[in-house]
Amino acid sequence: MSEKIKVLVVDDSSLVRKIITDILDKEDDITVVGTANNGKTAIFRNQELEPDVITMDIEMPILDGLAALKHIMGSRPKPVIMMSVLTQHGADATFKALELGAVDFVPKPSSLLSMTVEEIGDLLVKKIRSVYNSRLNVHKLPETGHAEGSGGAFSGTLKEVSEKIVAIGTSTGGPSALINVFKKFPDKFPSPVLVVQHMPEGFTTAFSKRLNDSSTLSVKEAEDGDDILPGHGYVAPGHSHMALVKRGDRYKIRIFKAEKVSGHMPSIDVLFNSVAENAGKSSVGVIMTGMGRDGAEGLLKIRKTGGHTIAQNEDTSVVYGMNRVAVESGAAEEVVSLGNITDQIISYL
Repeated sequence: MSEKIKVLVVDDSSLVRKIITDILDKEDDITVVGTANNGKTAIFRNQELEPDVITMDIEMPILDGLAALKHIMGSRPKPVIMMSVLTQHGADATFKALELGAVDFVPKPSSLLSMTVEEIGDLLVKKIRSVYNSRLNVHKLPETGHAEGSGGAFSGTLKEVSEKIVAIGTSTGGPSALINVFKKFPDKFPSPVLVVQHMPEGFTTAFSKRLNDSSTLSVKEAEDGDDILPGHGYVAPGHSHMALVKRGDRYKIRIFKAEKVSGHMPSIDVLFNSVAENAGKSSVGVIMTGMGRDGAEGLLKIRKTGGHTIAQNEDTSVVYGMNRVAVESGAAEEVVSLGNITDQIISYL
């Protein structure tokens, strides 16, 4: 049997440490090599045990998860998956952690969540395997504080209103990468931007606000029946699919619950397929960092209907998964670095 994935579990609650350890130790290919109850111990255990992956709580005594994460990423980087509580403060801290270099997050069990402990456990196991198998270069995680350029920096001429629709799909590594892309949209951007980011229910509201605060676009969590307006961004809610529909000569958003597609709800394929069907050659599809293959098929449909398609390259991706499948299937016309995605969108518009 191949070598087991070594995990360090960090949480100040002995109960949570036990729950996570029990979940992970049931897997044949994962072993918990150690635990820590605060950030200071986590830093020491990381150096001592050299785990492959760390799960990290945010709220802890002595040294919190954000401070510990910053130290680990600066001294002995490892892929870190945050365990996050669904509160406004918890969500804000989670996105800060992703900006500091955490690769992903999993919600902690809570009465606010519709997910069960088993579902959260399954999600954590999948993310640990994905992160390990991707052999991430954690030094290449996007630093959103150093985005190349910022809103309003574009010096060319854009139409006041474009008939084109921009659709973006991301997963693991996506929140930080999306902030990087959104920071570069110029003032009075002439198109709407639709986003599917794989993220649990509840967190997409806080993430939409984060994107709104980082960008000149007006960004919101999408609602069923929203009119699609230029200079606005719409993020699919974590509990439903999002599709583009056309009513007469106007585009609207449809939010609906259905079976998972490509293993996800919201699914990037659902969005991209609807964009190909309703906007066709008036669309730009962008697929970015993430595990799995969601979005690759839909991106190919956008390309086949005459839309312009872009994939993030391997070097700047936290996980080169969905975008790899898109590139290998011929779905992507352009393969560009994270720092050049916004410029490519703009040049096509």
